[in-house]
Amino acid sequence: MITKRIIPCLDVRDGRVVKGVNFENVKDVNDPVELAKFYSAGGADELVFYDITASNEGRNIFTDVLKRTAENVFIPLCVGGGINTVDDFKRVLDCGADKVSVNSGALRNPDLIDAAARLYGNQCVVISADVKRVNGEFRVFAKGGREDTGREAISWLKECVDRGAGEICLNSIDTDGVKQGFDLPMLKAVTDVTNVPVIASGGAGKIEDFITLFKENPKVDAGLAASIFHFGEVDMHDLKLELYKNDIPVRL
Repeated sequence: MITKRIIPCLDVRDGRVVKGVNFENVKDVNDPVELAKFYSAGGADELVFYDITASNEGRNIFTDVLKRTAENVFIPLCVGGGINTVDDFKRVLDCGADKVSVNSGALRNPDLIDAAARLYGNQCVVISADVKRVNGEFRVFAKGGREDTGREAISWLKECVDRGAGEICLNSIDTDGVKQGFDLPMLKAVTDVTNVPVIASGGAGKIEDFITLFKENPKVDAGLAASIFHFGEVDMHDLKLELYKNDIPVRL
């Protein structure tokens, strides 16, 4: 049986991990390399890094952080932020990433998905979608959740998979940082129409939220969270132990 993955997410800005609520009110958290080492040793199945600094200077800082992280942790690294070309894929893969997460770059140029999948394989291409309800519709947002693209999310994600994306990270803006549980209706809408692994992101506040996630939607492959891990509200080992006790397959 395939185990469910637990994935801490590190948003990196100016060489530091930061975290906000509903994509706003961003606060400094910790050094990314030290935090990554802590999670790797603590039982995380994977790490997601997002480069949220747009400037070239920030990109250089992030590249250094990523290289040092890859040298110190031995679980898969998925990296996103500022991925607009196949050269950007190469840049982060050369730094030690195992998978590349693309969002706004794919929205601007959907052919990027096809090209990256051909060059690096489907398993390397992760579509990260920031989704919010607008007038009863699941709508895709770009630029860190600030820009409504007008695209309907479910049809967009189906297109991404058809083009070669091997995984979806679904970020619910509605539940991001609110800590009231994952967005189960949004996740169901996606898992009902796609056959690639889906990572649930946005809303985890306690261990029970992960149990509910995997019980309510067994098609979800992984649960991603940030602040509850960063601030010690949920211990990785305790979380996995409780999942195991609830007959949810995990790597202990």
